[in-house]
Amino acid sequence: MKTLAFSRLLRLGAATVLALGLVACSTTDIGDAPALPANARWGLLPFANHTETPQAGLRAEAISETILRTNGIADLRRYPASLNNETLFEPMDRKQLDAALDWARSENIGYALSGTVDEWRYKVGVDGEPAVGLTLQLIDVSSGKVVWAAAGGKSGWSREALSAVAQKLTRTLLSPLTSAVPAASTVDQASSAGGQP
Repeated sequence: MKTLAFSRLLRLGAATVLALGLVACSTTDIGDAPALPANARWGLLPFANHTETPQAGLRAEAISETILRTNGIADLRRYPASLNNETLFEPMDRKQLDAALDWARSENIGYALSGTVDEWRYKVGVDGEPAVGLTLQLIDVSSGKVVWAAAGGKSGWSREALSAVAQKLTRTLLSPLTSAVPAASTVDQASSAGGQP
């Protein structure tokens, strides 16, 4: 009887430690999604790379773009490649982001997503865990005001791909924006059908 109770207690303790370990693998601060017009044009601006990993900003941009598109933001314009001259050894600077914002204004884009990559690496050590840190900002292009922001960091297990950890973190950070998209699409369909639900 005592062995059975001890075994249950041991399993409960192991499950608790595992749950706490999983929670400790990520940290996020995500703002509430603003009310956006259903027919808003979206733009993707350059992501600044604040890491030692070459072109991490470009990788984070590609993941963000795909997540936005697969979640219903079809009218999404990517900035011209000429506005980001990040190389393996020279990160993007603030002037390039300002130039990309000017481009967005010239294209009549309503809202633009920008961000920074603060961590993009495999941790040094026996396990070599992948770790990603991102900040995202949604900018009202006409005013230049940041209307939504999110920041987060996530690490994975030793056999997990860095891109998979980045994708999970990006999806979590963008979830308030992407969850509002189907509602906006429903509004468009209802208004085109004469207001009938």
